[in-house]
Amino acid sequence: MKSYMALVFCVAALSAWMITADSKDLSITTIKQDPYTMSKGSELEGYCIDLISELSKKVGFKFKVHLVKDNRYGALDSSGNWNGMIGEIVRGEADLAVAPLTLTAIREQSVDTTTPFMQTGIGFLLHKDMASEESTFCLLSPFSTNMWVGVLIAFLLTGLCIFLVGRSWRGPPYTTATTTQRISPAEWAEPETEEHNFTLVHSFWYITGALTLQGAGPHPKALSGRLVSAIWWLFVILLLACYFGNFNSMLHSNNKHVSIKTFEDLANQDAIDYGTVEGGSTMLFFKFSKYPVYRRMYEHMERKKSYVSSMEEGVRRSQEGNFAFIGEAVSLDLAVARYCKLTRSQEVIAMRAYGIAAPLGSPLVKNLTKAILQLSESGELMYLRDKWWASSCVGADKAQTSEALQPHNLRGLFLLLGLGLGVGLLLALLELLSRARNQAKDGKKSCCSVLTSELNWRLGRGGESAEQESADKSKA
Repeated sequence: MKSYMALVFCVAALSAWMITADSKDLSITTIKQDPYTMSKGSELEGYCIDLISELSKKVGFKFKVHLVKDNRYGALDSSGNWNGMIGEIVRGEADLAVAPLTLTAIREQSVDTTTPFMQTGIGFLLHKDMASEESTFCLLSPFSTNMWVGVLIAFLLTGLCIFLVGRSWRGPPYTTATTTQRISPAEWAEPETEEHNFTLVHSFWYITGALTLQGAGPHPKALSGRLVSAIWWLFVILLLACYFGNFNSMLHSNNKHVSIKTFEDLANQDAIDYGTVEGGSTMLFFKFSKYPVYRRMYEHMERKKSYVSSMEEGVRRSQEGNFAFIGEAVSLDLAVARYCKLTRSQEVIAMRAYGIAAPLGSPLVKNLTKAILQLSESGELMYLRDKWWASSCVGADKAQTSEALQPHNLRGLFLLLGLGLGVGLLLALLELLSRARNQAKDGKKSCCSVLTSELNWRLGRGGESAEQESADKSKA
């Protein structure tokens, strides 16, 4: 009978507590950290605020959210007292702590926690240049892929232009000598004594010699050919100057002397510093770890005092370079989504989870756990993750962060080459027009017919012209 009465009394007390809890607003402590909790005017927004709202609908409670006073997650101080959000829960200043609060064994001794609402691990954040791997084709690194394509197109167009200005053909069928037919008449002033011809192969060989700053004769005689050659030489000199200047800069860059992929790489180098949030669970992981590499990293951080006061400071120092920030991978992913020059390590260690903390023996824990599982099964947690971790770096290519020269960096140089090639071809045509006009005057023919005949011969229809001319002579 007494046991029955005791059970009834406990149920009544629990019901009374629940009614009281329902009648008052729950005090919820959190910490300001993007994108979990952020200020929007006088109000707060973020992943955790949305999570609290969804949980309140399912469990049925009202709440008031405030920021933790000392801006700490919760750790034992030298006197054995808890600070941060865990301290507020222990002292009864808050009913719940909803934040990216890592579930640890030592915290579990002082507070009750729900099932995790997010899984994560420990990674590190650093500048993309620090994580770049040395390439086998580093000689190509001064120019981007688009730049190399542009140089190849410029090479082909210039070779073709040289070939057209000084194009070679074998003489008509009724001659025994080898004649040289080119667009520019100055290139074939003495066809019978010509020893070298600007064939297509020789044209490309000629401009290749300029790329290596070596001569490859013979040189063009006409003004148009010389103009094209001079423009190509100027283009090559400026192009090589840009190439070697950028190559030297990359070669002597301090960032290229180290390639960091794993925590072991980070521990085995001294080119950059690294650290984590002081007093956080990540620091405690390295402090109590038995693994030699992690112990060495903790000793390094203690010796260098390379801790940061907040994640924002760690992200800022990572952007400045020469610093790697160690933290929760899910939080680092947000920084990568917002800052295109940063990258997160592929290696993730010490898998952990975020949960909601409540006082020991709180009846809310079971209901909150059930609600979190329902949100996970319905996809609501994934929706919130996608909503607040949306990347603002979409469309920002690696080209924006790469040191390789892009075509737009040398736009003026390519325009100069294109203008030179165009003027060279125009001069060659003017030379041909002048010669055709003189021949028309001497032969009392139409200038247009002579020019058409010359162009047909030089552009590959010489055989037909020769046959027609032979037929005309036979009739005569």
